[in-house]
Amino acid sequence: MRREIKVFIGLVAVGMATQPGLAQRDFSDVEIETQHVAGNVHMLKGSGGNIGVSVGEDGILLIDDQFAPLSDKIEAALDELSENKLKFVLNTHWHGDHTGGNSHFGQKAPIIAHENVRKRLAGEQESGRGNEPPMEKEGLPVITFDESLKVHFNGEPIRVIHLPKGHTDGDSVVYFPKSNVVHMGDHLFNGRFPFIDRNSGGSVTGYIHNVEKVLEKVPEDAALIPGHGPLGDVDDLKRFHRMLNKTRAIVRERVEDGESLEAIQEAGLPERWSTWSWGFIDTDRWIETLYKSVN
Repeated sequence: MRREIKVFIGLVAVGMATQPGLAQRDFSDVEIETQHVAGNVHMLKGSGGNIGVSVGEDGILLIDDQFAPLSDKIEAALDELSENKLKFVLNTHWHGDHTGGNSHFGQKAPIIAHENVRKRLAGEQESGRGNEPPMEKEGLPVITFDESLKVHFNGEPIRVIHLPKGHTDGDSVVYFPKSNVVHMGDHLFNGRFPFIDRNSGGSVTGYIHNVEKVLEKVPEDAALIPGHGPLGDVDDLKRFHRMLNKTRAIVRERVEDGESLEAIQEAGLPERWSTWSWGFIDTDRWIETLYKSVN
């Protein structure tokens, strides 16, 4: 019972809730904070996944859009950044804390995402708080891709690259080569244990492999916009990668020794990882995710 209460509180706090569940949430005190990252790229923080924005003479390109009730506040923040119009919206994956504003912004600009993002948004999906209904037509991606695509915008060929079977089955990272910025989506929870959505095709093994692929390709001096947490860099991604591997190895060894999930949770993880625990994915839940991936 204690764990169920903790998980429920975490779900409410982080905002992974479904759109119908938003009626119980109060967004009136949420402020949208703007932070310049590099070149044409800015990051917006509010409630939900971090937003990336490219601003320039071609207009505005938006990466993710948090929750529907925040759309007006996000739009006001965009107006502060530029008088030019919104031209494109990119979704890094389907979760509601990254796509909740789609129905609003999809009426202003075409939405781009991996094919699996459209499939999941178009149908009913299982989440931590029950089944999520399909997205309204206005909020569905109208441009989809399988592996990658480029958007030539604001003076740089912005690359959108699919990372399969990691956080979900439809995740992408977005690379701005001239600005030297990567929006990681939820393949980086900076300083936090990640959420890996096994109900949506995600896997721990795939997630770690995807992070390794990014580390092989990303410039050492790139700035990284995480899905959640503060603005980061490649050293942050390396620390995240070490945490993933080290904690998985600990849980795997205990599973091989025949320990139960409850015993492994009781033992916990080394103190060095204590600060990675947070409202939605605390240490117990991260251990459970790892346990299910190796057992």
